[in-house]
Amino acid sequence: MNSNWWPRSLYARLALILFAGLAAAQGLSVALTFTERDQATTNLMMGYVEREVASSVALLDLLPAAERPAWLPRLARRSYRFILGPGETVGAMPDEKLSAQIAHSIEQGIGRSYPLSVNGLGNEGRMQVHLRLTDGSPLTIDVQPMRGVPLSPWLPYMLAAQLAILAACCWFAVRQAVRPLRVLAEAADALGPDLRPVELPERGPSEVLRSARAFNAMQKRIAAYVDERVRILAAISHDLQTPITRMRLRVDMMDDEAQQPRLRADLEELQGLVKDGIGYARAMHGEREPARAIDLDAQLDSLVLDYRDAGSAVNLDGRIGAPVHTRPKALRRIVGNLVDNALRYGGGADIVAGRDRQGAVLIRVLDNGPGIPAGQLEAVFEPFFRLEASRNRDTGGTGLGLAIARQLAGSLGGTLTLHNRPEGGLEARLTLP
Repeated sequence: MNSNWWPRSLYARLALILFAGLAAAQGLSVALTFTERDQATTNLMMGYVEREVASSVALLDLLPAAERPAWLPRLARRSYRFILGPGETVGAMPDEKLSAQIAHSIEQGIGRSYPLSVNGLGNEGRMQVHLRLTDGSPLTIDVQPMRGVPLSPWLPYMLAAQLAILAACCWFAVRQAVRPLRVLAEAADALGPDLRPVELPERGPSEVLRSARAFNAMQKRIAAYVDERVRILAAISHDLQTPITRMRLRVDMMDDEAQQPRLRADLEELQGLVKDGIGYARAMHGEREPARAIDLDAQLDSLVLDYRDAGSAVNLDGRIGAPVHTRPKALRRIVGNLVDNALRYGGGADIVAGRDRQGAVLIRVLDNGPGIPAGQLEAVFEPFFRLEASRNRDTGGTGLGLAIARQLAGSLGGTLTLHNRPEGGLEARLTLP
């Protein structure tokens, strides 16, 4: 369903369906009860009218003409009264069902002894029954049908209380049904980029218990597969170091001075690619560094001094002003990768530290390079993706620096995004909780 009024959450949808169904059933039950109540009241009233009117007419017929007016108030009821006279004879037979039933009951009760005629008055079911007593005196029965028995004043409050109870039961039932899904979603969200399993409580109904056990088993299998892959990559990286070292020694001993620098550069690129590959794997799935409170301002200052000692144009502006609970090595690598990119493409880097409007830690790395096309600001975070297509490590790198930085940022609970600066250059924005 795409209607705007249809809720988006499963919780709201189930609650709405259950409450609407129960409310409709409750409304139908109330309607049927009132209909049966009106029918029973009407049948009771028909018998009452037939007996009472017959008795009242018989009494008036027996009384002397002079005494009859005094008896009229005594014989009047809420739904009818007696008039000593012809009444109003203009009007057709009433067509309302209730009026017709009353007229039929009166005719059955007294019509055999006193021939009568009936005519309607107005649109509210009012009618008059005309007859003559034994002495020829005209008698009119003015009838105003009752529209059912009045409701008790507490009945609306009782119905409202029933609806409130139904709503509370719907809310509780849906909450109990949806809670396992919410817990499952939270556990899935907690399975961060490092894919370390978060144990789901194994309790509740049999279906929930089975789902929790299956989810926990799935997490353990994924973690085992990932750990095995990391171990394989680590072993490959370790084993490649030895032949690469031997090849470098042999290159250093070569007599061909023209080919020697090229081979040495190729080996260095191969070694860097191996290190970056294993670094990406560990950043994504490897062992987690324990988090602790650090002086982030001091760490950033130390990082900038290291770059300056190496002759790089790196500046630091702004302060965090308070300790931050995070993983210092991972954070240092994130900022280091961003600075390396800024130096490679912009020739310099400016680090701006501070907090955003929500109070989160915000670290911005700015450069004056060519920037990135807007359509590729997200693509550059993919592993081995490079804007520069020559595969030259000096100009394009391995394509893993930003991928590693984003994976580490996600493992810290933060976000890493890239933005083109209006004045030119690129801004890497790291936000940490």
